[in-house]
Amino acid sequence: MIHRSLTTLASLALIVACSAPTPPDFAKDAERIAMDSIIVDTHIDVPYRLAAKPADISIATEDGDFDYPRAVRGGLNAPFMSIYTPSSLEAEGGSKEVADSLIEMVYGFEEQWPDKFAVATSPAEVRSQFAAELISLPLGMENGSPIEGDLANLADYYDKGIRYITLAHGLSNHISDSSYDDTHQWGGLSDFGKDVVREMNRLGIMVDISHVSDDAFWQTIDISEVPIIASHSSARHFTPGFERNMSDEMIVALAKKGGVIQINFGSTFVTAKAREYSTARSEASEQWLVDNPQYTEADSHQLFPAVYAAEHGPLPYASVDDVLDHFDHVVAIAGVDHVGIGSDYDGVGDSLPIGLKDVSSYPNLIKGLLQRGYSEADIRKILGENLLRVWQSAEDYAATRSNKT
Repeated sequence: MIHRSLTTLASLALIVACSAPTPPDFAKDAERIAMDSIIVDTHIDVPYRLAAKPADISIATEDGDFDYPRAVRGGLNAPFMSIYTPSSLEAEGGSKEVADSLIEMVYGFEEQWPDKFAVATSPAEVRSQFAAELISLPLGMENGSPIEGDLANLADYYDKGIRYITLAHGLSNHISDSSYDDTHQWGGLSDFGKDVVREMNRLGIMVDISHVSDDAFWQTIDISEVPIIASHSSARHFTPGFERNMSDEMIVALAKKGGVIQINFGSTFVTAKAREYSTARSEASEQWLVDNPQYTEADSHQLFPAVYAAEHGPLPYASVDDVLDHFDHVVAIAGVDHVGIGSDYDGVGDSLPIGLKDVSSYPNLIKGLLQRGYSEADIRKILGENLLRVWQSAEDYAATRSNKT
């Protein structure tokens, strides 16, 4: 009797075990979503990296965060190539020449490797190139300095494929105050800068408020007739006092306008601990240059991190979960339609989080979103559809305005 009962219990246990739902394979699902979704990353500094140290990005490269094999492995379909000009060129001259050379470089990628890359100038081209299994290369200009006080240059850059412009960078320029520059000479936007925003609307160039001061942000929100973007910013909630990131009030206002904040992956944008380390290292670097006049500022970026780490330990890297916290926060206060990816690969040096070290890593982010309960539909919005919607809005508004020429 006891033996029969035990046999029955064993049979029931087997039935229960066989009928139990299979636990989700988040890693496998993340790989699938990465491969069949359009992933738009609005800020990758490949051109400036290659201007300093040329490399063949059609094959695996020893340096940097981006190349074709890694992009394919990560499912990246539309990395905005950052056309970056250093803030120092505003005073020195030469911004336009640098920008034009970097734009030419990106078109060179398409010419050299037409089976791999194609410059994209519209959401429709991104979608058609995705269907053709090409990596789209939209162009975003980081720093409006190359406009050089002439609105006609905006139309020229539109014709060359520029589809967003970050109004300023590390220093205030003739368009806008910078979040990194305490002078705040314009109290936000200059009068010319306000005209730049209006002209960008007319042309169909997205307005990017990453890097600008808070005052400049609020003025841009008031002036722009279309949604705006933050191409590579994170939430100030996690880095109190860091103006380069966006406050909750700014994120909500951006969302009400229909825009998107594209989360920057850099550890120093993501956690207060990494931010504090970076600030202390920067201050120490300035003194190091004073004590070692044989070195230049460029040398300090290359050499001093190791010097500092030897005494203070390495940078406290953020984790994938730390980055995901920023997505969760934006979704909680503004909704899932207003957040995306602006990694800053090839632009934030040694500060990339553990698990998100290069463009092969997007499945790790997707896996984390799945584990946190995001639906596939919402994940696809975050990966690219939100940004494509804003881009389309800019195009649609421009189509209602006068001719671009």
